[in-house]
Amino acid sequence: MITITAIITVTPGSDALMAAELLKVAAHVRANEPDTIDFFISQSRDNPCRFTTYERFTDAAAMDRHNGSDAVAVFFAAVKPHLAEPVILETCTELSAK
Repeated sequence: MITITAIITVTPGSDALMAAELLKVAAHVRANEPDTIDFFISQSRDNPCRFTTYERFTDAAAMDRHNGSDAVAVFFAAVKPHLAEPVILETCTELSAK
């Protein structure tokens, strides 16, 4: 299993936009990506401008399909002007899951 953790921080006042755009990606994943096993979105309780996604893929090809999708391209085009700092991405091989 391949995983990605993303930490995304937006400028103040952009948190509603970010939440809406992430939920659009989640809807696309649900409808179109059977090999994306999980797609979790979280918003920090301490800093509402910071979001985290945790994504699980059956394999690298599934991850590449997701990352190369039109939905992800549209997402980044919409939020790029609102990013407060570079997106932090950590791609991993899952060692354990409950």
